[in-house]
Amino acid sequence: EEEDEDEDEVDWWSKFYAAMGDKAQSRRRNNTDRLKIYSCELEAVPEFEGLQDFCQTFPLHQPGGPPVAGEDPVPVGEFKGRFCIYPLPEDPGVPPPPRRFQQLPPSQPQKCLVRVYVIRAFDLPPRDRNGLCDPYVRVSLGAKTLGQRDQYVPNTLEPVFGRLFEVTGTIPLEKDLRVSLLDYDLLPPDQEIGTTTIDLENRLLSRFRAHCGLPARYRTAGPGCWRDQLPPSRALEHFARGRGLPAPEFSAEGTAVTFGDNTFLLSHFEGSPPTDRHPGPPRERLALHVLHACHLVPACPPGAVQGKVQMWVDIFPASLGPPGPPVDITPRQPQRYELRCVVWNTRDVDPGDTNLLGQQMSDIYVTGWLDGLEEKRQRTDVHYRSLRGDGAFNWRFVFSFEYLAAEQLCGTSMTPPLPWQEHSWSLDETVLKVPPKLILQVWDNDKFSADDFLGVLELELTKLPQPARRPQACTPTPQGTPRSPWPWRGAQVPPRLSLFRQRRVRGWWPCTVLHPIAPLQGKLELSLELLTAKEAEERPAGKGRGDPNMYPTLPAPVRPEWSFLWLQAPLRVLRHGLWRHHRCHLSLGLALLLLLALLFTFVYAAPGYLAMKLVNPLEGLRRARGERP
Repeated sequence: EEEDEDEDEVDWWSKFYAAMGDKAQSRRRNNTDRLKIYSCELEAVPEFEGLQDFCQTFPLHQPGGPPVAGEDPVPVGEFKGRFCIYPLPEDPGVPPPPRRFQQLPPSQPQKCLVRVYVIRAFDLPPRDRNGLCDPYVRVSLGAKTLGQRDQYVPNTLEPVFGRLFEVTGTIPLEKDLRVSLLDYDLLPPDQEIGTTTIDLENRLLSRFRAHCGLPARYRTAGPGCWRDQLPPSRALEHFARGRGLPAPEFSAEGTAVTFGDNTFLLSHFEGSPPTDRHPGPPRERLALHVLHACHLVPACPPGAVQGKVQMWVDIFPASLGPPGPPVDITPRQPQRYELRCVVWNTRDVDPGDTNLLGQQMSDIYVTGWLDGLEEKRQRTDVHYRSLRGDGAFNWRFVFSFEYLAAEQLCGTSMTPPLPWQEHSWSLDETVLKVPPKLILQVWDNDKFSADDFLGVLELELTKLPQPARRPQACTPTPQGTPRSPWPWRGAQVPPRLSLFRQRRVRGWWPCTVLHPIAPLQGKLELSLELLTAKEAEERPAGKGRGDPNMYPTLPAPVRPEWSFLWLQAPLRVLRHGLWRHHRCHLSLGLALLLLLALLFTFVYAAPGYLAMKLVNPLEGLRRARGERP
């Protein structure tokens, strides 16, 4: 396979699963653009000082009356500020310490756009009788509430939401963002699973730039497009102004910048030119590297756990202009494909039966299905009386399935009740994810007993072994190993290919019993073609040899004249079974039988004729002349 990643397959979820260490669902091979995931909420990360570096929050309680033992008093409000006590220097000439609030934020309320990215939840407490729950998300800011009941995830304690909520609010009048998980019930009201509250004002005022995290790379387009309101260079200027530092000075080419007392070069951070399609100008890339060196909040910390919910929040003040495009965290949607498998011929299939004449033969047919879709099994017609394991079919299998390219898995919706479910009252479908694997089996057809299994061929469409061009070359060597199961004769390393890239392939594959390194049990000539749903609609093809018989047109197979069902033509069985193989013996036997019949007739008639001649020879003579006695 190609080592380069397709941009279509590497989505935001690939970066997320790579950061989580889930290699099975991540299609990323490099770690240069990984996400930073925290095991706790952002306010609990020690290096960010609880996001109260600018000011601290002090709860206000109702005056009067001592607090009840064992219970926390209910606050009636909050005071945000900072108390700083400095020692008074003995020397009056020493300047006092710098004032804390030199760059104050606007004193008027700010109207902001808030984007809430809810990724997934885990370890939820069960709420239904089956030990699961049907969670959905509800987001509240002030008097505004978002989230719908019908957008629940059924039957799970670890839902994947992938939801984006956009809400506008005025900070600090509407500063508490409330994210709740509720369990969907057929009859409301729904039960609340849990709630978490996020102080948006602290994130907006924090000098760690917690209102919008910094991505690892600067891109002008694509899945990782810059989403902040300010480009990195302006964000660096804004950061310097908030810290009371001089503005950064960039070189004309944008490859060097002086910030504070240090000079940074782009070559210090990037040893080679960027390989991204949309890397952005050097000035912005260098500014982003400098911002990362200031230990600010990294890009969208999706692992910030808010009470068992993985999510992050972006805050965009309206005074800074419109924000960039939101991150697409929509759960991966499978794409519909159609697999067309044409079974052309079989060779060297082991005979499954012995006829009355002692001949090894089999009535061959092939069945096929996709793994996870056994109920959509298809089969060819029967090639009767195959004497050498050769069969001709010209039969097309058509399988429709949904495929997740980023995970290289097929999604199968299964309607309840399912075999492994203890309860059958669930009305929601369950999605099963399995690798895209084509399974073909060769069988011997029997009329009065169970069919005999002759061999199986399993082809994983993403790691398809290169087929042999001729049936003589389709022979595994004794040096086959599970890692390279089918080293063709004369080939050192068996090449692998992905049908999702090559789309069409034809050749011979070996058929085995239990494992690819088992003795060969036959060969199948197949042609595999993979089409998208749109391509399948433009180029329709029927199953078998049915209409529309196109792409390609399948003629009726050319089979020997003795390939027929013996119950339909028993005389033809005698002709092709006895006469074809024992014609010399049968001719000699018929000749001997005729001679024996003539000899028997002579022996039977000779005594009477001789007696008649001896008793009355004259009578016989007159009768022969026609005279009267």
